[in-house]
Amino acid sequence: MIDKAKIQEILDKVRPSLQMDGGDVEFIQVREDNVIEVKLTGACNGCPMATMTLKAGIERVLKSEIPEVIEVISV
Repeated sequence: MIDKAKIQEILDKVRPSLQMDGGDVEFIQVREDNVIEVKLTGACNGCPMATMTLKAGIERVLKSEIPEVIEVISV
């Protein structure tokens, strides 16, 4: 089982760069298949660059620090 506190800690590291652009990320849950669900909020919600932010930013960092993570998706 992936530690939810560890996920929050990692999201707290990427949060300032999202907030600089008026957005944020909210942790929703870890599914049983080790897929992490997050919600992009603020300016990130609906932004054309949101998918890149999610995959190249948030997912990359989470996977590098928690190898068990399969994918990060926005819900």
